[in-house]
Amino acid sequence: MSFVTARQIAVSYGDALILERVSLEVQKGAFVTIVGASGCGKSTFLRILLGQEQPSSGHVEIDGHPMAPEPDPERGVVFQKYSVFPHLTVLQNLMLPFELEGSAFLGRVFGARKREARDKAQAMMETIGLAHAAKRFPAQLSGGMQQRLAIGQALLKRPKIMLLDEPFGALDPGTRKDMQALLLELWRETGMTVFMVTHDIQEAFELGTRLLVFDKVRHDPQYPNAYGATVTYDLPLDHGERKKTAAIEAALIQSQTDKA
Repeated sequence: MSFVTARQIAVSYGDALILERVSLEVQKGAFVTIVGASGCGKSTFLRILLGQEQPSSGHVEIDGHPMAPEPDPERGVVFQKYSVFPHLTVLQNLMLPFELEGSAFLGRVFGARKREARDKAQAMMETIGLAHAAKRFPAQLSGGMQQRLAIGQALLKRPKIMLLDEPFGALDPGTRKDMQALLLELWRETGMTVFMVTHDIQEAFELGTRLLVFDKVRHDPQYPNAYGATVTYDLPLDHGERKKTAAIEAALIQSQTDKA
């Protein structure tokens, strides 16, 4: 049985159809990368998986059960813009998920629970390479360090599903490579299921075990909003057989270049 199942997802905003007929099954532990032209509904699909947005029709199941209609700890998310709290230090940002869980009203825990939260936060700082920056505020961190913090914060509650929306888009090439390596390492260690939206097709091929391409298959020049995007390619990626995927990768890059 698949871990994440989407059945006939459609999304419309007024008269504009954004997504239509999106159906797929994803096994537990997969790393699914998602590419497509700007505005084709990639981020919309990610928000549906998060529970931040409801489809106009269709539904999503997780582990055989209807997905919770609102975000929950089982689904972590990291956006392109660093989603950390600017008034908290690195350590405080990483302790926050445990403190909110302990007291949503006060946002604080005490005694043994506070020590446990600190221990887990410190262990995560070691994992993401920020132990030396525990007392710094986000404004005192580089872009790559802020994104490390955002990923660490999302991982602390051990989500079953990690949702990433262009998480490295604002980083320089060197930092981006480091963050890709960190993400793969954390994915292998945790066994979580990952959905990652990216505009970089090469990144999609290098990181993913499965590639989804979103695009419109029907067009009406008189009514451009009449049809939505769907999954036009669904490709398993075998990183040990790069030659077999190289031609497809080149064709997709050329296709996206032509549309730009």
